[in-house]
Amino acid sequence: MMPPVASAPFEQPRHPSIMIVSGEASGDLHGAKLAEALRDTDGELSLFGIGGTKMQAAGVRVAVDARQLAVVGITEIGVKLPGILRGWRAACRLVADHRPDLLILIDFPDFNLRLARYAKRRQIKILYYISPQIWAWRRQRVRQIRRLVDHMAVILPFEAAFYRRHGVPVSFVGHPLLDQPIQSTPLDGRGSPGRTPTIGLLPGSRDSEIRRLLPPLLGAAARMQRRMAARFLLSRAASVDPQLIDRIFARHGRGLHLEIRDGDPASIYRSSDLVITASGTATLEAALYATPMIIVYRVSSLSYHLGKALIRVPHIGLVNLIAGRRIVPELVQHAVTPEAIAARAIDLLSQPSACARMRSDLVAVRQRLGTSGASDRVARIALDLVAAAPQPGAPCGPEGIPAPCR
Repeated sequence: MMPPVASAPFEQPRHPSIMIVSGEASGDLHGAKLAEALRDTDGELSLFGIGGTKMQAAGVRVAVDARQLAVVGITEIGVKLPGILRGWRAACRLVADHRPDLLILIDFPDFNLRLARYAKRRQIKILYYISPQIWAWRRQRVRQIRRLVDHMAVILPFEAAFYRRHGVPVSFVGHPLLDQPIQSTPLDGRGSPGRTPTIGLLPGSRDSEIRRLLPPLLGAAARMQRRMAARFLLSRAASVDPQLIDRIFARHGRGLHLEIRDGDPASIYRSSDLVITASGTATLEAALYATPMIIVYRVSSLSYHLGKALIRVPHIGLVNLIAGRRIVPELVQHAVTPEAIAARAIDLLSQPSACARMRSDLVAVRQRLGTSGASDRVARIALDLVAAAPQPGAPCGPEGIPAPCR
C-alpha cells in the first residue's frame, strides 16, 4: 500500500500545478510517462492527484491509490463502491483546496467525467487524455465532453475524426505504448520450424478479470498439453493479488507445467508463438510485437447483457477495431470455455500460413497507431493550456469557502 498522502496537507505550490487522475493500471503507466515528460519540460511543476505506484515513482504526489477504484463491468462497481466514494471525496478536496492550473483526466470516464463537472464549476482547465470509448457506447456523452473538456488528446486514429464531427477540440497524439522501447526480435526462436510452440496466457490486470478468465485459460492449457507438446507462460500483473492466482492455480492448474512471469509481459509477447489475452490494452501490446493472439472477454451476466444492448461496434478487440475487420479471433462471454479456447489455439498453431497472415495484419495495425512521442505531445498541449489558464477565479462559496463536494 502507498502512504496515505491525502491525510497530510499539501504545501501551497509556488509554481504551476497540475492534477492528474487515473483509475487503473494502464492509466497509471500512461500518467507516469506523462509526468516524466512534463517534468522534462518544466522541472518546477507541482504534480499531484490519483494514481498508482508508477505515477508516484515519476514524482506525482499520489493522494489515492487507484487500485481501490478499478472495476470491470457495470455490476462490479458495487464491490468497490466504498473505495470509489472515498476516492471521489478525496479528489473533490484536492480540486477545491489546491485549485490546480490544469486537471488532466486519464480514461476512467464514470469517475472522471463527474470530476470534470466539479472542476469546471471552479473554472479549472481540463485536458482529457485517452478518450472514453464513447464511440462504442453511450455516445451521448460527447455532449458532456464538449461542454466540460477544453481539449481531448486521443490515442486511436479513428477517435480524432469522431470528436471533430462533434465540435470538440482534439489532437491525435499517437499511442503511448509506442513510447516504450520495442525489441521486435523474437526470443527463443519464435516461429522456427519444428520448435515446441510457446503459448502466453494474459488473463488481465484486475482481480475481477483473473477470477473470470484465469480458470478457463488454465483449463484450455491443460487440454492443449494433453494433445500436443507446448510451453506455457503466464503473465502476473503487479496490480493483481498474487494469492488469488495461487488459489486459482491450485484448483484449476493441477499437473499443468507453466512459467509465471511477474510484470514482464513484453518478454511473453516476444517469446510466444501465440498469446491468449484479455481484451484491452494487452491486445495492442501484442500487436506491437506482431504476436498472433486470441482475445477473450467475460464479465458478469448482467454487465454483458446491458453492454450488448448498448455497444455499437462490431468487435471487442482494439486491434480489430483499428484494422476495421476481424483479423484476430474473439471469444466472448459464454464462448470463453476451456474447450473453445483450446480448439481455436490448436487450429491456429496448426496453420503456419494463418499465423503469418495475422502477423502481417498486426504490423499494419501498429503502423496506424502513429509514432512515438505521445507523452511529449500531451505534455506540450498541457503546458499550453496552463499558460492560457486564467488566474484563480471568484470564491466558490460564501466568504471564500469552497462549495461542498457534490
